[in-house]
Amino acid sequence: MPFDLPILRIGLYGALTLFSFILFCLCAARLNYTTHLPPSDTLNGGRPFYDPVVVELLVSTLMTMPWSLFIIYSIHTRYENKYVSTFLSEIIGLAILWLFWIAGAAVATNIWGDLTFCQQFAACQILSALLAFAWLGWIILTALLGIALLFAFANSALTEPLHGRWNPRESQYVDNVSRA
Repeated sequence: MPFDLPILRIGLYGALTLFSFILFCLCAARLNYTTHLPPSDTLNGGRPFYDPVVVELLVSTLMTMPWSLFIIYSIHTRYENKYVSTFLSEIIGLAILWLFWIAGAAVATNIWGDLTFCQQFAACQILSALLAFAWLGWIILTALLGIALLFAFANSALTEPLHGRWNPRESQYVDNVSRA
């Protein structure tokens, strides 16, 4: 049974979309909690605030979800565009997202690294889940970036359509004239 790379990539992008959505919800819950603190809350003396790293992770998820859906669409339908659906554009997009996710996950881990002391509180459980999904998203991005780089360089396909199933005779944006 041959290995089907497009199916693997669609699966990884689907998981990335799901993890991004979950992280988006966790970031929204954290922002809602910290910006609507009751005066009796011991966190920050009851004064509302927000964590900049949570906003950064929220923005990262908002960039990742449409990107992942576009790539899934491009792979599944074999969509071709000379500039936005090549392996080079996918690698650039993944590299930018990778930087956002690693920055967010690293800063969040630096701030809330060990939360074992407060797991009885819902706010702490949200932070633990937030950290977990930030790192899971980054791991998937790393795998996708590695797969795209390996495939593109192994097949000299940086400027080829990112769906990875191209045929120069059927491509929409290459010279289809046979030069026999």
